[in-house]
Amino acid sequence: MKDMSKISAAQKYSGNELRYVTEALDSENPRNKTHPWTQRLERHFCKIFGSRYAIAHNSGTSALHSCLAAAGVGPGDEVISPALTVIMDSYAAIHLGATPIFADIDPHTQNIDPVDVRRKISSRTKAIITVSLQGLPADVAPIMEMARENNITVVEDCAQTMLGKCGTTYSGTIGHLGVFSFESKKHLSTGEGGMAITDDERLAERVRKFAGIGYKNLSAEAGRMSILPSEFQDPDYERFDTLGLNYRMPEICAAVGLGQLERVHELVARRQAIAKMYDAAVAGCSWISPQRVPPGYEHTYYTYAVQYYGGSERGLSWKAFWTKYKEMGGDGFYGACKIPYLEPVYRGLNISGRTYGPGLCPVAEEIQPRIMQFKTNYRDLEVAKKKIDVLAQLIDRIGRN
Repeated sequence: MKDMSKISAAQKYSGNELRYVTEALDSENPRNKTHPWTQRLERHFCKIFGSRYAIAHNSGTSALHSCLAAAGVGPGDEVISPALTVIMDSYAAIHLGATPIFADIDPHTQNIDPVDVRRKISSRTKAIITVSLQGLPADVAPIMEMARENNITVVEDCAQTMLGKCGTTYSGTIGHLGVFSFESKKHLSTGEGGMAITDDERLAERVRKFAGIGYKNLSAEAGRMSILPSEFQDPDYERFDTLGLNYRMPEICAAVGLGQLERVHELVARRQAIAKMYDAAVAGCSWISPQRVPPGYEHTYYTYAVQYYGGSERGLSWKAFWTKYKEMGGDGFYGACKIPYLEPVYRGLNISGRTYGPGLCPVAEEIQPRIMQFKTNYRDLEVAKKKIDVLAQLIDRIGRN
């Protein structure tokens, strides 16, 4: 982890982003055609993560959709994902005609529980989505063993992590496919955007074709294969051999992303430094329990997540604590997303005879209302310290023990 004292205050886009966007907008620059910005971003991403293939997308959600499509997910199949996550993981399965199956979570890490995953696997299971929640890598290794036993594809949803590690292995490189998000609040941001990575050439080509409207001349590694004008200008030329969607990343977004990627270690280190401030602020507090980081794991802190027990132990509700924090000058914090199958869209939904409602994943349902997600994407460590000091003061006022 980078020394906190060496992390400078900076704006969100303080590297080469503006210069690269200006170059990308220069329509007379021949390099934009010979070395497209998406290819540059993809290759740099591969270099950092050690993956063979990277396919840029216009969002993390579209990258997830492409990966499930590449895995052959379709009607009649089942896709397992954790109960504590954003709704898009199950949406991607539904849009492919598959049935979402929800696995419960580990109560301490808040990530998917491999034991419950095994319970939920059936003969119809086609894919498993693991989610590295809040920046903490999921426990993927035992799930990969189950996948090998049952011929299942594992997709790592790393939308909330960047450079997180299990031992020496980056989150996103353990499963068959890894998915990242570059939405505005993420570690690395292009405004909107995403990336899929894999070492499997067949999966990479299928992902790229699905995301590229199904063009037949798309390859795993570098977008369209070169063809002569005499071929593609012919009225009999056939362009599409795959059913796909237009999920391609715009070149301007890729230019921004490359500028961000060049300083991604600094961006992640800043969040980790801020998380240490939160660790100090909540230390010794018996009614606030931070997300547990298993030995050998490296957390990258999309947010600093805790479970709040102040309602039962101090008579102060979640909302009352939020209000006091704001009144004292804190930045507030977010609650965890509602359990997907408890959202209104799932009420009355029937997919292949399966209905959804309370009781499917009791651990996740119990924990979700208690979670507080504190901001880590401060650009200035001094500002972060002032805000986090307010949290410490509030805890002291209430009483730590």
